[in-house]
Amino acid sequence: MAEGGKRFLTLGIESSCDDTALAVLEGGHGLLAEVISSQIDSHSVYGGVVPELASRMHQEAILPLLESVLAKAGIGEPAKELSLIAVTSGPGLMGSLLVGVMTAKALSQGWGVPLIGVNHLEGHIFANAAVSEELKPPFISLIVSGGHTEVVLVRAFGDYELLGSTRDDAAGEAYDKVSKVLGLGYPGGPIIDRLAAGGDPNAFQLPLPLASTKEIEFSFSGLKTAAMTLIGKETALGEEFPLADLCASFQKAVVDSLMGKIKLAVKRTGVKRLTVSGGVAANSGLRAALTEYSRDRGVELFLPPRGMCTDNAVMIAAAGYSSYMRGNRSDLHLSPNPSWSIW
Repeated sequence: MAEGGKRFLTLGIESSCDDTALAVLEGGHGLLAEVISSQIDSHSVYGGVVPELASRMHQEAILPLLESVLAKAGIGEPAKELSLIAVTSGPGLMGSLLVGVMTAKALSQGWGVPLIGVNHLEGHIFANAAVSEELKPPFISLIVSGGHTEVVLVRAFGDYELLGSTRDDAAGEAYDKVSKVLGLGYPGGPIIDRLAAGGDPNAFQLPLPLASTKEIEFSFSGLKTAAMTLIGKETALGEEFPLADLCASFQKAVVDSLMGKIKLAVKRTGVKRLTVSGGVAANSGLRAALTEYSRDRGVELFLPPRGMCTDNAVMIAAAGYSSYMRGNRSDLHLSPNPSWSIW
């Protein structure tokens, strides 16, 4: 509760890439309303996110979404009812971040409501915390998406250690590039995941870069290149292309790469509580592998609902609320930082 018994309501704003999202959260877990405007259809024709288009679409969407989320949350006087405005201020696309940050600053000044800038990756850590009150540090967090592949030790909320990350491509980026070569569309992850369900994961042997190393690090560039080379060879044969088998084999290689390093992180830290977040956290192969590992090794696993895997404002509101309660503050000098790192 805020001062005087008032409910502590946080307005979360997320616009780091190609999703415009707003949410109102009561405390750290009570979701009152959420709205999202996806730009996937507009960017898919280009095979990826076009930054200039993304920022323009954020500008068009954000104010109508603001009206919608406040109405759904039953907030008629935001200046009196809101306790905090939390906004993603990095990392991400500069133009996209700017729309969210400038909107949040204007609202903060106009309504007299405190402001807090949120790191997008810390937001992903809170994708699980926002929906699971049982999740308490310490835990290991795998953040895996189109832009990031990182393993983080969460000692306490606000106290993070980067255990390892990718040397090159993110896992989701590899999915997108392979999908593009196959002519399947964007984003590639859900499409390949769906096709993989009908294929043989052992049909093709693809490399597992860095699998033999004792470091918690990933490399998906070589795997992507190997898959693309295989596609070229199979296509050149002029025979019917085993699309489902290739998708299943590629997905198995990605999941095996991720799981190998997750197991290493658990063994090295001794922490047997694990979360996963980011767009690739919705992948059925990864979720199945994590669930099996959790059951067999007695590791406590927290999987977010699929709707919380992609970018959303619920996780930003939850992370902002936690940060504010830890004593952190932002002011009207808050600026977007596309390369902001907190570890």
